[in-house]
Amino acid sequence: MNTQLSKGTALITGASTGIGAVYADRLASRGYDLLLVARDQKRLSELAARLTSKTGRKVDILPADLTLKSDVLRVEERLRSDKTITALVNNAGFGATSKLIDSKIDELENMIQLNVTALTRLTAAALPGFIERSNGLIINIASIVALAPELLNGTYSGTKAYVVNLTQSLHKEVGDKGIQVQAVLPGATSTEFWDRAGLPVQHLPGEIVMTAEEMVDASLAGLDQHELITIPALPDIADWQKFDAARVALGPNLSRRHAADRYGLQK
Repeated sequence: MNTQLSKGTALITGASTGIGAVYADRLASRGYDLLLVARDQKRLSELAARLTSKTGRKVDILPADLTLKSDVLRVEERLRSDKTITALVNNAGFGATSKLIDSKIDELENMIQLNVTALTRLTAAALPGFIERSNGLIINIASIVALAPELLNGTYSGTKAYVVNLTQSLHKEVGDKGIQVQAVLPGATSTEFWDRAGLPVQHLPGEIVMTAEEMVDASLAGLDQHELITIPALPDIADWQKFDAARVALGPNLSRRHAADRYGLQK
């Protein structure tokens, strides 16, 4: 049983299974109390009981469907009012694998609500308290498709590119205020995600699929190394660093008084 002093409370969305449940286990073992958020109250209750027994940490649950604004508002209020919360793991999300023309637009809208809108609102709700206390951790679960829009569904990859952009922006905003932020870009991970996305994980090549446990453990190792962007499967971090440096190098030339000469316009 874990008797170390609490690091505060970690609120984890999408916590009932998969990546979220592994984060719950690992953060409890690191000394966090937990507030678990997901739709399935039964699964949440069972997980809370297991983690309390295993780690001795306090584990509360907050059943919520983050595609519903009323439920998002309830979680926001908890983030604003509960001063014990020191970490937010924005893990809840789902994906899509069909082409846009073959997709159901209402499902894509729900995905945007969950992957983008809810994540943004919860982050905005947590920030004032974190800034006031000069202490906070925000982990945003993105995806490698943020860097590969040709894969899967463009709406899905767009939501994950948003998560990466938001995280990079947040780091610039609050990185010097005692708040650590991290975006995690998993590749294919063995969870229920794939069933909901319409492509069962067993249909994927085994050599590209990582277990949720290994993915989270690698991501927490990246957190300990103060990585802003963590790509658990990437063998050489220099590849990401070169990619990001090329993006930054574009900056001075993205907005200029005149169009580029290649367009042949008279000036």
